[in-house]
Amino acid sequence: MSYLVLARKYRPKTFTEMVGQEHVVQALSNALTTQRLHHAYLFTGTRGVGKTTVSRVLAKSLNCQGVDGTGGITANPCGVCQACTDIDAGRFVDYTELDAASNRGVDEVQSLLEQAVYKPVQGRFKVFMIDEVHMLTNTAFNAMLKTLEEPPEYLKFVLATTDPQKVPVTVLSRCLQFNLRPMAPETVLEHLGHVLGQEQIASEPQALRLLARAARGSMRDALSLTDQAIAFGGGQLQEASVRQMLGSADRSHVFRLIEALAHGDGKSVVETSEALRLNGLSAAATLEDMSMVLQRMAVLQAVPSMAEADADPEAVDMARLADLMPADETQLLYSLCLHGRQELGLAPDEYAALTMVLLRLLAFKPKGAASSALVLAEKKSLIEAPRVPSAAAPVVVPAPVASSLPPAASPATPALPAVIPVSVAVPPAPRGQVLPVREMPVVATKAPEFIPSDGEDDVPYEAEYDDFDHDSDAAVVAMPVRDQPMPSAQLEAMVPATCVPQIEATPEGEFWHGLVMQMSAAETINALVRELGLQSQLMARDTDTWMLRVERESLNSPLSRERLQAALAAAGHPVRLTVEVGRVQDSPAKRNAVAAAQRQAGAEAIILNDPYVQTLMRDFGARIVPGSIKPV
Repeated sequence: MSYLVLARKYRPKTFTEMVGQEHVVQALSNALTTQRLHHAYLFTGTRGVGKTTVSRVLAKSLNCQGVDGTGGITANPCGVCQACTDIDAGRFVDYTELDAASNRGVDEVQSLLEQAVYKPVQGRFKVFMIDEVHMLTNTAFNAMLKTLEEPPEYLKFVLATTDPQKVPVTVLSRCLQFNLRPMAPETVLEHLGHVLGQEQIASEPQALRLLARAARGSMRDALSLTDQAIAFGGGQLQEASVRQMLGSADRSHVFRLIEALAHGDGKSVVETSEALRLNGLSAAATLEDMSMVLQRMAVLQAVPSMAEADADPEAVDMARLADLMPADETQLLYSLCLHGRQELGLAPDEYAALTMVLLRLLAFKPKGAASSALVLAEKKSLIEAPRVPSAAAPVVVPAPVASSLPPAASPATPALPAVIPVSVAVPPAPRGQVLPVREMPVVATKAPEFIPSDGEDDVPYEAEYDDFDHDSDAAVVAMPVRDQPMPSAQLEAMVPATCVPQIEATPEGEFWHGLVMQMSAAETINALVRELGLQSQLMARDTDTWMLRVERESLNSPLSRERLQAALAAAGHPVRLTVEVGRVQDSPAKRNAVAAAQRQAGAEAIILNDPYVQTLMRDFGARIVPGSIKPV
């Protein structure tokens, strides 16, 4: 008798035997129980997750005749009637499986659909199962659309695919879609233990874990690898033989690498990498195992309580490494391992590429524990400064700094709106230097006596200043100090001065400015016509003739002049325009520029008069960033 592989021998024959697809089993079972049956089903998912198995169980559920031959549609087929046994054996005449990967043309699909006009011969329903349906051509899809939408009442379609994105939406809209998920390693591990128990084959738990991880969510792959491992191990499943068969690195090597990286031990990293080369272990598998271990370490670092509920025998080593390596280095090493797998094929030697990936973390790791502590201290000093309780440190509010600047604007200057925030640049500390942060408590004391001087400003007399201990932690006595405001010339030199242009006002300038701005706001002039009005100066007005002057000859075009003339007529001034070229002293554009410059100067004056800004400039050498002051 020929040997039947485990993947076929232990293929589920009922919905209750299926594992890892409870969401699909529940939906189909309820539909069969209530007999709310759709005419087309689409099962999607990766290889080996049960798409064909679900199709066969569904066909048995639809055609089961029961043990006594009087059964009907059921969610639990008997498995012993003629229909159930024939479907399991693949010879049921009313159940047709079509492999679309090799029968993808329109002729094959039409040949299948020709059978749809005939009623079932033996069963209750005809079931057409098309596997890898995404491989059909567009013509084949179009040929089956009509039958797929309105099939006979005795016909059911079951479609299966690993790539639903390639299935036309016209087909998807006619089917109930079920997504079969990849199975978790724990589910695969449990099922493998059940199968090996039935086969009475001894196995080590860690060997089954390796097989469950190598299956990558596919139960068929897990059973096929188990068959191979049984043959490789001579009828037994041991961890060493399974590792050798899969070419995966021993977890002890992975733990040794991570521990060496945590201590910054480059020698151990290189020696372990060389040991992997000598043993012929896969570099890609090593990085994959490291990624899995690092992921578990990151979880333990974020949720330490997870270690108590972890049944993995290697959980103790992972918890130890999680305490040994900082969380940021764990994340960095995990990212390097993921990206390093893509670099293995680019390097001339995959083990050299593995060594480079592992040593890359050491290039970013601080040298020694002292350096790490120093960096951590610097981060804390920059982020958190010690605070003194308010009860021990009364707050002394200084008097406002008197400004010696001239008034912000003349009485003729229009009222200024609010000013948007201004950028003040404070010189940073030298590169690589962390400035110490120290707050000294200030205590209230009796005001000291003042000694008059010869016409100079009175200053407080500091008695016994030389005896003051600068390094002690004694309280600092608050001494009244008269703030000397920064000279106006020095302040103005630290901010870019706005140059206010000057114009020579003319009697007709105000009238022409208002008229042009009115037409521009009403959008009766635009583009070149508006530019002609803004850049021109009204030289003279007569009853029916106005004379304009422009500085650029390009503005003096007949078309622009005629359109400006028409706009003036629409505004109530039916005149004829004459334009000459010459120096312009008072144009609407110049008046707008003057007004904008005055607003900018007023805004800058407001900022310069601000006491807080003056304090920053005087005490910290701050300066106004050019262009950061804008009137709103």
